[in-house]
Amino acid sequence: QVQLVESEGGLVQAGESLRLSCKVSGRSFNDYAMAWFRQSPGKEHELVGAIGWNSGSAVYADSVKGRFTISRDNAQSSLTLQMNSLRPEDTAVYRCAARRGIVRQSRADYDYWGQGTQVTVSS
Repeated sequence: QVQLVESEGGLVQAGESLRLSCKVSGRSFNDYAMAWFRQSPGKEHELVGAIGWNSGSAVYADSVKGRFTISRDNAQSSLTLQMNSLRPEDTAVYRCAARRGIVRQSRADYDYWGQGTQVTVSS
């Protein structure tokens, strides 16, 4: 069983930055596409960003392009989300996810999930 463990989120002010990480245990990390999703109360899960096995297929939600960066370190089996210029609308539970194969953008396409971590951005 693949297991994903996220770092703690936090409370930050608008305009500040925060970095989330996700450590993956199990087999064949290099074979998995990875993603960050988020969910706010009353809203559906939203893809924040996703990245392929070779880091060559990164995609981002329009709302975070230019502000967030997704990256992975296959040697360390880790996934990172660097969040800059945070806005109150970025407030959500953030969750990392994994799937075997190519990058997809739907929640249903991902097989393994972290427990989620709260990010709150105050104005």
